[in-house]
Amino acid sequence: MIKLYGGKRSRASIVQWYLEELSIPYEFVVLDMENGEHKKPDFLAINPMGKVPAIDDNGFYLWESGAILSYLSDQYDSEKRSIQERGKINQWILFANATLGPGIFIESNRETEKPKLFPPLNEHLNQYNYLVNDTFTAADVAVGAYLAYMPMMLQLNFSDYSGIENYVKRLSDRPAFKTSMSR
Repeated sequence: MIKLYGGKRSRASIVQWYLEELSIPYEFVVLDMENGEHKKPDFLAINPMGKVPAIDDNGFYLWESGAILSYLSDQYDSEKRSIQERGKINQWILFANATLGPGIFIESNRETEKPKLFPPLNEHLNQYNYLVNDTFTAADVAVGAYLAYMPMMLQLNFSDYSGIENYVKRLSDRPAFKTSMSR
């Protein structure tokens, strides 16, 4: 059974969402971040950076939400994907973590990055229900989680971006999203 390590209100919920989507049994190990449980030797043996999320898949340790999503997709998604499809999934996962997240969640970047990022993303989502081959994948978990966090954490709305707004609604209606992201 996979062990997912995380804290309250951490990016572990992103990984939890995908585990729920894949119907993979897992144990969610909640670390007391406020009391430094993530800095103790037992957890540092899993992630020497002392950050969450991290997983233990039968002795295989992995950290960084994007890497975990890619791994889970390759290892456990029953849909066999071509190398090109896997490349597209990874492209969107990296976009979420390296471009979208820092572009919008770092306040000093938001004003310049939002007009660059939202219009092309909105256009894509006006054409497709999901990011890769119009099929729900780990890419949707990565991008969708950041987009879902924006109204909650930043009070951003997508009223000018119907494609994004409808996409977030579509994702938030998924049972696995409700189980993991609506807490």
